[in-house]
Amino acid sequence: MDRSELDALLTSEALTLLRSIDEPHSQDDVLSRVSALRKEGHSLATVSAVMGQLALRAKARDKFGEFAEHMLFSKEGLEVASRLAVSSHHAGRFLQAGLTSVVDAGCGIGGDSLAFAGAGLHVRALEAQEVTAALAAFNLKPFDTVSVEHARAEEADLTNAQALWFDPARREGTTRLENPEDWSPSLEWVFQRARELPTGIKLAPGMERDLIPEGMEAQWVSYKGSVLEMVLWSGGLQREGITRSALVLTDTAGAEITGPADSADEPAGELQDYVLEPDGAVIRARLIGDLARQHGARMVDSTIAYMTAPAPVDSPLLQCFQVLEQVPYSLKNVTALIGAAQVGTLEIKKRGIDIDPAQLRGTLPLKGSGSATLILTRVQGKKTAILAQRLP
Repeated sequence: MDRSELDALLTSEALTLLRSIDEPHSQDDVLSRVSALRKEGHSLATVSAVMGQLALRAKARDKFGEFAEHMLFSKEGLEVASRLAVSSHHAGRFLQAGLTSVVDAGCGIGGDSLAFAGAGLHVRALEAQEVTAALAAFNLKPFDTVSVEHARAEEADLTNAQALWFDPARREGTTRLENPEDWSPSLEWVFQRARELPTGIKLAPGMERDLIPEGMEAQWVSYKGSVLEMVLWSGGLQREGITRSALVLTDTAGAEITGPADSADEPAGELQDYVLEPDGAVIRARLIGDLARQHGARMVDSTIAYMTAPAPVDSPLLQCFQVLEQVPYSLKNVTALIGAAQVGTLEIKKRGIDIDPAQLRGTLPLKGSGSATLILTRVQGKKTAILAQRLP
């Protein structure tokens, strides 16, 4: 979004239309709305701004729920904004540490600050991009405990800050982030601030682990099975004796596993009655071994993230599959396995075997009424096809 688009949006005319128009349900509906608004005398800039916001609000509902109906967005800002369900957990971390205020140094459209303020924290929100800062100011206007400033974090006076929250942006033109200078603010500068004050730093979950400062807690967070971020915690926000953690969230539950360091894997063993697939956050945090020991499981292979156990395991930290049958992996064996099982709906999962699941699916006799999961992996070094049932 550029300045002219923002100016068209932040008018009483556009904001009034936003409050009065229902969300369109189809492309034809969009076209008819645009035509009707133009006939009513609204400018093309105003109509474009309003219809664009309605489209973004529809997408934002997944992240912000009912709050989306009262917020303004840019496409880029919405894409990188934290989910409110995740930000609320971050806010809880500050409260548990006994903190009452935080500087959100790089607030974007205000998603994290919204959660912080909603939890009762006083927030000073900084944003380097002028247009994005204006959107944040609008989104955070309902909270009298929040101030928004158009300012770069590096140039702001942080002398009186009680705690810091950073969401460093990737510099334009960079793809794979291996250099601390590839972020804005640079990671070196952010890490120095984190050594001085209690700090949370939101980063991409696939960030090079070599860049994680020694002694900080690195927490990988997943939501509904997708790993969304890695957060580094320092000072009073870091929990004693913990440098690795995985937080797994769903709509109705949450679970966490923590450790003082990367955990050693359990030895691999023969396939048992159940296959366990750790959540991606647990894998990223390298806490699979600790999770296996908690549930009496072992690895299926020393290089594969699947575990196997003699009894079912019910935990948000993993998905459990009951083994129905296993055969040595080959296209012939897999075809016979699926044909005999009378499977019509098939989920295909793979680890450690180079195959395209979509291509394989097209060769299989999916003619039955049953459903199952086909797990293609290595068991103690041997390529294996496992027919399994996903447990709730």
